[in-house]
Amino acid sequence: MVIKSIVMISLYFVPIVLIFTGVANQTWQLFACYIISGLGMAGIGMGVMHDAIHGSFSKNPTVNKLLGYTLNMVGANAFVWKIQHNVLHHSYTNISEGDDDINAPFFLRFSPNAEKNALHPYQHWYTWFFYGLSTVSWVTSKDFIRLKRYYDMGLMKGKNVYRNSVFKIIAWKAVYFAFILGLPIAFSPFGVGQILLAYLILHFITGLSISLVFQTAHIMPDVEFPGFDENGIVEGERMVHQLVTTSNYAEKSRIFAWMIGGLNHQVEHHLFPDICHVHYRKIAPIVKATAAEYNIPYHTKKTFFDALKSHFEMLKFLGNSEMVPVKA
Repeated sequence: MVIKSIVMISLYFVPIVLIFTGVANQTWQLFACYIISGLGMAGIGMGVMHDAIHGSFSKNPTVNKLLGYTLNMVGANAFVWKIQHNVLHHSYTNISEGDDDINAPFFLRFSPNAEKNALHPYQHWYTWFFYGLSTVSWVTSKDFIRLKRYYDMGLMKGKNVYRNSVFKIIAWKAVYFAFILGLPIAFSPFGVGQILLAYLILHFITGLSISLVFQTAHIMPDVEFPGFDENGIVEGERMVHQLVTTSNYAEKSRIFAWMIGGLNHQVEHHLFPDICHVHYRKIAPIVKATAAEYNIPYHTKKTFFDALKSHFEMLKFLGNSEMVPVKA
């Protein structure tokens, strides 16, 4: 984890430093640096901050808190992410209106329980483009929108916490934009247009990478999409819920697992989010055997490309199927 963190954080920071110090002074070097920085940003998102915010990077809470701030350094916000991901996604996995990972904008439909409109039959073609833009909303508006919604939902204590969080988000984003755009624009030999284009490519690479890794774990043909009962309660046992709503892929690929923070073992992550991802590969056979013993589904795809194919098919199905108002 230490080596990975050093690698990913360096991949993110060093190329931008090379740009505004003038070391990278040719156009192809500008774009190469932003592309590499985008890969580093994705690596931080999947392999560093994800474990840290779950409290599984280290046994030391201070280390986890500090490394959780790597998400703030790439433009998003650890406090908002913790509510969105740890609380809502992990508590209400694949439940429409509960899991914020499938509460999509009007032009996307990620659950059979969500309303369908005239755009959705085409989403299996255009969703990939919006995956590439997903982290742009992270660094601009999404944190503020979600923070306000979570406050209205009562997921944070008091108005002062909300106000302080708003100020902190603004401050962190100011630092982020000063580094990722301000310094290159001020000190590099490149034009503003060139830098902005390279910056958008950075985000497209990051957004597409992160979206494909996370979405192929839950928006799949084999998994279930449960619902709340009339009292807003999710029936059933928590671990069974995670098994039936989550899918693995490419379980034998150690290099791929290293690159994406072990998120090819999403089943193990959802069962044991407080365990560091470097252990998932060893845990997986035990989980699989136990699931078979109790006749509980254990979803997995042989390769990442198999998972992408199934995800494409699921997007097409969701785009063409009618709404199913399922109750738990």
